[in-house]
Amino acid sequence: MFGHDICLVSALLAAAGAVLPALLLLVVSRLLWEFRWSITRDRTCKLPLPQGSMGWPLVGETFHWLFQGSSFHISRREKHGNVFKTHLLGKPLIRVTGAENIRKILLGEHTLVCTQWPQSTRIILGPNTLVNSVGDLHKRKRKILAKVFSRGALEAYLTRLQDVVKTEIAKWCSETGSVDVYTVAKSLTFRIAVRVLLGLHLEEQQITSLSKTFEQLMNNLFSLPIDTPISGLRKGIRAREVLHSAMEKIIEEKLKKQQTSDYCDAFDYMLSSAKEDDYELTMQELKETAVELIFAAHSTTASASTSLILQLLRHPDVSECARAELESEGLIGDAHGYCRSRCHGNVISEESNAAENSTSEWRSAMNKTLCFEAGDKEEGHRSRTHVPYLSLEKLSQLSYLDCVVKEVLRFLPPVSGGYRTVLQTFELNGYQIPKGWSVMYSIRDTHETAEAYQNPELFDPDRFCADRNESKTDRFSYVPFGGGVRRCIGRELALIVLKTLAVELLATVDCTLATETYPTMQTVPIVHPVNGLHVFFNYRTHGVERNRRESTHI
Repeated sequence: MFGHDICLVSALLAAAGAVLPALLLLVVSRLLWEFRWSITRDRTCKLPLPQGSMGWPLVGETFHWLFQGSSFHISRREKHGNVFKTHLLGKPLIRVTGAENIRKILLGEHTLVCTQWPQSTRIILGPNTLVNSVGDLHKRKRKILAKVFSRGALEAYLTRLQDVVKTEIAKWCSETGSVDVYTVAKSLTFRIAVRVLLGLHLEEQQITSLSKTFEQLMNNLFSLPIDTPISGLRKGIRAREVLHSAMEKIIEEKLKKQQTSDYCDAFDYMLSSAKEDDYELTMQELKETAVELIFAAHSTTASASTSLILQLLRHPDVSECARAELESEGLIGDAHGYCRSRCHGNVISEESNAAENSTSEWRSAMNKTLCFEAGDKEEGHRSRTHVPYLSLEKLSQLSYLDCVVKEVLRFLPPVSGGYRTVLQTFELNGYQIPKGWSVMYSIRDTHETAEAYQNPELFDPDRFCADRNESKTDRFSYVPFGGGVRRCIGRELALIVLKTLAVELLATVDCTLATETYPTMQTVPIVHPVNGLHVFFNYRTHGVERNRRESTHI
């Protein structure tokens, strides 16, 4: 017995002898990692570096960020304030929140900072893209692409864009079961990019194949900059090469063909603009630009489209008012004043939304028919509501819908922030932002904490109505598209897509949440619902519409 105890103690001591050096090595390596970055501070500046942690050697806090999502930034902001340091995706990074701080960064382009996406993003998208260009190259590319998103171009795209939206919604309504909104929204925006912007007429099989490849590219866009056979970066590069190969063949065929119709796509406008500027685009530039156009029109717009549908489901009073506006503008047939009340209904907080998610209330809500509820399939033979073709002028007249879209982008901005590299050391909130470091300005956190907004945790489209317009006090408190010279060049197209989708859905479709609770929203790399947003889509009919008006609802 005594001998057994001695053996046990010896084993424990041996294990401790093996573990303790490993633990000591980890502690020392982490301390050295912190020290390695502390000495990169600008010694000519007396201000300290921001508070925060650089995480573990090489990987920093990347895995914490990927798995924790928005809670990663919230917890560190609560602990360290609006300016804190971290280490993400292989780079030292300072995260910045607040309208005044963002103002300094966005207006300091080319002097204090310059744009720089994570290394993996730069490698995968390529050096010839607008997002990765700087200086004179950026100015020239932005000038060429400005014509692609001019008012005349957007007006030319609109009819074809609306046709794509109608076609995709028809697919959603044809499903007997529920539809995952985020999945079909990505399909919608990919088709808009391919058919409307690039003007490509591809077989469905080609579109599906390209869409899957592009999804692989997007999934690995924010990866550790490690190029190994199994790394995310390598997967993204392989997806890019497949896309470039396919695009080269398509572009060559497109360039050989003469313009045979009055319709001009983004490629036509871009080539025309480059010609006017006496600049000849190379095939490599065309391929990278084609992928960038899909990138610009795809994931972020799909995210915003999903958030739009989610908020209309959560807030039926908002849906009612938006639909009433469509009726008043003659965009819904058989209009008889569906909503007679002032479109400033009660605002609903996320806390109250959570209460609405109980099983009993969900089952009760399944039987209600206010704005977003499944239609009676037995009455489907009656005539459907159809939306006439839209114009930019008509969309501009939908002031309440404009407020709804703005609030969706404030409440759930698709992109969490923007990246910059520091050109010269400057000060924020009493800390030095040293030359050579990366800065990420936070869109989402700024929207959530800006003093300009009353009750920012509430979804309230009326905050953007003319009599309130809370964001007018500080334009940098509302930055879903960034700002300054780097403001998203395709922002107007994104707004048109969202408004067209909203008009078609509100006017022609009833929707019902297919699950008992609303999904949790993940924020990395862009906002999307965890496990999807599952919804039943059914066409509205005139007969069903009249029955609804004669009934009492919510």
